[in-house]
Amino acid sequence: MDQLSPLDAAFLEVEDADPHASLAIASVAVVEGPVPSHAEFLALMRAKLPVLPRARQKLVRTPLDLSTPAWQDDPSFDLTYHVRRTALPAPGGDAELCALVARIMGQRLDRDRPLWEYWVVEGLAEGRWAVLAKVHHCMADGVSGTMMYDVMYGDAPAPEPPGEGPSTSLFSLLSTVVRAPLALAGGVLSLALSLLPVRPSSLFGQIGSPRLYRVVRASLPEVKEIARTFGVTVNDVVLAAVTQAYRALLLERGERPSPHSIRTMVPVSVRGDRRLDNQISLRLAFLPVDAGTAVEALSLVHERFADAKRGHQAETGNALVQLARHEPFAPLAWSVRLGAMMPQRSIVTVTTNVPGPRKPLRVLGRRIVEILPYVPIAIRIRTGIAVLSYTDRVAIGITADRASTSDVDVLADALHKAFAELLTASRHDAASTHQG
Repeated sequence: MDQLSPLDAAFLEVEDADPHASLAIASVAVVEGPVPSHAEFLALMRAKLPVLPRARQKLVRTPLDLSTPAWQDDPSFDLTYHVRRTALPAPGGDAELCALVARIMGQRLDRDRPLWEYWVVEGLAEGRWAVLAKVHHCMADGVSGTMMYDVMYGDAPAPEPPGEGPSTSLFSLLSTVVRAPLALAGGVLSLALSLLPVRPSSLFGQIGSPRLYRVVRASLPEVKEIARTFGVTVNDVVLAAVTQAYRALLLERGERPSPHSIRTMVPVSVRGDRRLDNQISLRLAFLPVDAGTAVEALSLVHERFADAKRGHQAETGNALVQLARHEPFAPLAWSVRLGAMMPQRSIVTVTTNVPGPRKPLRVLGRRIVEILPYVPIAIRIRTGIAVLSYTDRVAIGITADRASTSDVDVLADALHKAFAELLTASRHDAASTHQG
C-alpha cells in the first residue's frame, strides 16, 4: 500500500479538527453542447480509470497514527457512485451555477470511499453544460489537478505511478542546512514573523459549513499587458486586484483598512515531477489594503512578495515538509490537529494562482469554453480566492463562508473594477510614455 506524505495527510488532520471544513478542491469545466448521455460520460470515465492512480483506492488509517494513512484498492468500488448528474434551474446563468457549486463543495467526501466525485451539470445558458471535478486536497494540489485536465481531455501522458517520484533524503536535507544555514535561518525567521496575529476585523473568525461561491473573469492578454507595463508579474497584478477588493469590503462594512488587516497565504508550487500529490510550499505577506488606488497597491504588492521571495519562505517551508517525511507521524498528526483547533489569528485569506491548460480542450468532442476554480476554506479563514488561467481567459473563484460573508458580491464587484482600473492605468501610462 502507498502511504500519504505528511503534507497530504495534514489536509485530513485539518478537516478532522474543523467540523465545518470540507477540504476538497474543485474546478468546473463549462462545455459547449450538446450534453452527452450519462452512459457516454460513464464510458469516458471508465476508459480513463487505468490512468487515474487513486480513482479506485480509498484511505486506511493506522491505529494511533503510527504512520500516515495509506491507499488501498476499494473492493466495492462503484463508478456510478462517483459520477453524478444534475441540472440547473432556468435561466442557468452564473447565479444558478455558483449556487450549485457552493452546495456541492460544502459537503464532505465520504472517507469510506475513493475521495472524488465528478458531476455532469445540464441546463447552462446558451445550450452549454459543465463538469464539476471534486477531489480531496489530500490527493492533489492545484497544479496536479490541472495536470488531470490534460490527461482526461487532452493527449498528455498518464501521471507517474504513485510513490515512485523522487524524495529528498535526510542526508540531502542536512547537507542543505550545512551549506545554506543563513538562508534557512532567515526563512524560518521570515515565516515566524509572518505568523504574528493580524489586526482584528470581520474578515476572519468562526465559520459554518454552508458556502457561497462567486466567479469573476478577466482577459489573460490584458493581465499580461498590465504586468508588462508596470514591470511586475502576473501574480502581482492578481494580488493587487484582490487587495483592492478586500479594501472595498472593509470600507463597505465600516471598518478601517489597516496595513496589518489582511495577511494572505499564497501557495507556491515546488513540483519536480508528474505525481498526483501535493508538492507545494507557501509565501505569506500582508495585502496593502490601506493603499488608495489599485496602482499604488500593485507597487506595494510587488515589493512585499519580492521581500517574501528573498526571505526564502517557500524554500524553508519545503525543507520543513521534506524533513517531516523522516519524523514519526503521530506527534506531527496530533500537532496539526491541535493547531487547527486553536483560534488562529494570523492568516485571513488564501490566494491561489494556477496556470491552466494553454491549448483548448474537448470533452467527447465538445469544446471546453472556460474552467472555473474552487479553493476550500477552514480554520477561521472566511474567504478564499482561486485564480486559474485557461487559453486566453482568467477565471477567479471566490469561496466564502455563508454565515459571515453574505456580502460576497461586494468582493466580486470590487475585484472586477480593480482589474478595469489597472488596465486603464496601464494604457494611460503606456500612452504617456509613447508621447514622451
